Amino acid sequence: MTETAEQRVPRTRILADLTPLRASPDYRRLWFGNTVSWVGQGMTALAVSLQVYDITRSAFSVGLIGLCSLVPLVLLGLYSGAVADTVDRRRLGLFSATGSFLLSVVLAAVAFAGVENVALLYVVVALQAVCFALNSPARSSMIARLLPAEQLPAANALNAMTSTTGGLAGPMLGGLIVGWWGYKAAYTVDAVTFTASLYAMWRLPSMLPGRGEGEKAAKRASVLDGLRFLGTRPNLRMTFISDLSAMVLAHPRALFPVVAVVWFGGDARTTGLLVAAPALGALLGSVFSGWLGRIHRHGLAVLVAVACWGGAIAVFGLTRQLWLGLVMLALAGCADSVSMVFRNTMLQAAVPDEMRGRLQGVFIVVVAGGPRLGDLVAGSVADLTSPTVAVTGGGLACVLVVCLLGLRGRGFTRYDARDPQP
Repeated sequence: MTETAEQRVPRTRILADLTPLRASPDYRRLWFGNTVSWVGQGMTALAVSLQVYDITRSAFSVGLIGLCSLVPLVLLGLYSGAVADTVDRRRLGLFSATGSFLLSVVLAAVAFAGVENVALLYVVVALQAVCFALNSPARSSMIARLLPAEQLPAANALNAMTSTTGGLAGPMLGGLIVGWWGYKAAYTVDAVTFTASLYAMWRLPSMLPGRGEGEKAAKRASVLDGLRFLGTRPNLRMTFISDLSAMVLAHPRALFPVVAVVWFGGDARTTGLLVAAPALGALLGSVFSGWLGRIHRHGLAVLVAVACWGGAIAVFGLTRQLWLGLVMLALAGCADSVSMVFRNTMLQAAVPDEMRGRLQGVFIVVVAGGPRLGDLVAGSVADLTSPTVAVTGGGLACVLVVCLLGLRGRGFTRYDARDPQP
């Protein structure tokens, strides 16, 4: 009876563990500040894409926003982990968060001045990506200094909830605010709410690396070492390739301002719903994730989840009913959350501890840069053909690539979590 009761606990536990929030005031402030800033970033990202489309009426111009974010993330994301391990992480986080705050102020000032300059918006987006590339590894590496080891899994779950909530609430609020009060209000709200993140960073203690630790940590974070390691580890390499196939081929986010008007006869609020739908699906997938612990074929599960993402996106491109489109996007988001759980688990279980830091640079580029490249691909294909071809064709291409990956990578499909092999 005791064994049965213990087995039931992980199957029924679906709510987040709030112990880290109660135990550490520093972590609680940091978590709250990050949550607010993620919502603000989601608002700003949607507002910028809407403003670019209003000025240009071009899906390609909206897709270029992704390129403006991608280049800084690729150039800096590969080395930002080493920087975070060699300087005061609090100071780096505060510096980069201040930069993001000032850029939000610039967007608000430009909107109040009535300036409609797409090039200026691109520059601001690129600088925001620079700040994100510097801030993300510093912020993530702080958690282990603020909490005991036994609370880290719960803290990581809360952090995942933060990003999902920001992806859900940010676009919805951004669409509503732009639709009701315009871009000035959206950028101003973002700038004001970002002060919560600044305050949390300012209240943190200094986080200097120990004597000799900075040099060793920087070496551990070497991107070249991580690439060499990936070159000889096919299962780990496949986790990145499968994710890129979904994000590059079947990521229609850049087209949401276009399809909201052309397909559904909507406005900025409709665009906000389209952007928020995958985040809602991801949130629901995270809440009802107790069954995932009983799956051992993680590689096969990743491929199935990515194929489900592509299939849902393909159906979304064929529908002209808003409610059905939102359901398809939510299903895609749920599939993406399942894929993310198994990919992260494989990286944690199959990578030796001394190599995990070296893979973080690659991880940042793939996770943060892949969707931006997908924005560019979707916008380009839509301008050359049509939004329907870009969305449905991209979804079908994703499914095809995943099937080919499964046929070619038989070892990946046979990957067993009970005997993790990189």
